[in-house]
Amino acid sequence: MRNRTPTPSAESRRSAWYRQPVLWLGAVLFAASLAGCVWMIVLGARHADEPLETGATEILKMPLARPVPAAKPDTP
Repeated sequence: MRNRTPTPSAESRRSAWYRQPVLWLGAVLFAASLAGCVWMIVLGARHADEPLETGATEILKMPLARPVPAAKPDTP
């Protein structure tokens, strides 16, 4: 009995997608950039910056604290 499945030629095996070095280089660079992003997020979470004492009540016209609400007058 003869096998009816055609065998791939040597040329098609050499040009297969998994034998392209540029594809693997791109995959490695992509994985390294994702790992670097995750690493930077973890480092930022572990080493939080201490707030600086500026002595001002606002920065860039944005208040640093919420204003104290005014007391409501009692009306009979």
